[in-house]
Amino acid sequence: MARRLPPLNALRAFEATARHGSLTRAAQELSVTQGAVSRQVSQLEEWLGIPLCLRLRHGIEATPEGATYAATLRAAFDLIETQTRQLRTRPTDNILRIKLPPTFAIRWFVPRLARFHALHRHIDVHITTSHQQVEFERDEVDLCIHSGPAPIPGAICRKLFGEILLPVCSPGLFKNADPPRDAADLSRFVLLCSMHRASDWPDWLAAAQVTTIDGNSGLKFENSALAYQAATDELGIVMAQRAFVEDDLRTGRLLAPLPLRVHTDNAYYLAYPKGRQDTPMIRAFEEWIVQETGQMEEAAR
Repeated sequence: MARRLPPLNALRAFEATARHGSLTRAAQELSVTQGAVSRQVSQLEEWLGIPLCLRLRHGIEATPEGATYAATLRAAFDLIETQTRQLRTRPTDNILRIKLPPTFAIRWFVPRLARFHALHRHIDVHITTSHQQVEFERDEVDLCIHSGPAPIPGAICRKLFGEILLPVCSPGLFKNADPPRDAADLSRFVLLCSMHRASDWPDWLAAAQVTTIDGNSGLKFENSALAYQAATDELGIVMAQRAFVEDDLRTGRLLAPLPLRVHTDNAYYLAYPKGRQDTPMIRAFEEWIVQETGQMEEAAR
């Protein structure tokens, strides 16, 4: 049998009005106009066929029937609110919150995440991305991947891999142009890079002893992932980090037209707060990511 209930909005409007004794305060609570509340209360009275409120000069007073009905509604709404809160408050014992640099997340972590999930299906991974260094006392994260010349002070850090720069591009870029013969020959091509890594091209060109090319020229993107995509789409040659293009080089989606690799002072670290090294989820993640980076380095050699 179908339930025969009054309109829910009208019930809410009347319960709030009876509780506050005021159309104005009920309207403020429900984020509607006073006129809307008044109409909904009148609609409920018409639906029930009895008066529920007395409109007085200085407010609203429930009739005896209205007061009894309002108390019943209040108990029902309290029960609904309590049960809803319990449903929304899920246990967090199985949630691992990770903060990553955007390009690390897109180019390295997400393509490998399925392997971690296959090993630890009980762990729900929540990922946020940012270029800002983590502050464990403030940020709601369990661990992070930190990129920089040194570990995060005061945190447990484990170096995963160093940073190696090399120019890469799509093989299709050379359909109508010859590949560069040497580093100086890059002047014939558009240089691509991230705005967050403006020194990559100048550093690489300096290592190649090329002074005739402005390393700050070319197309710049918000992050390296966009620059890599631009290279894949044949817009030019991107200064890449080896770890983020290893799979593309292996499959031939991208190629390295010049042999020079330049090691920087930066590295990628796994970091988490002191005292949490024995947390099972952190320990499981550390074991997995160390194995993944070790396999990547072995394959590169």
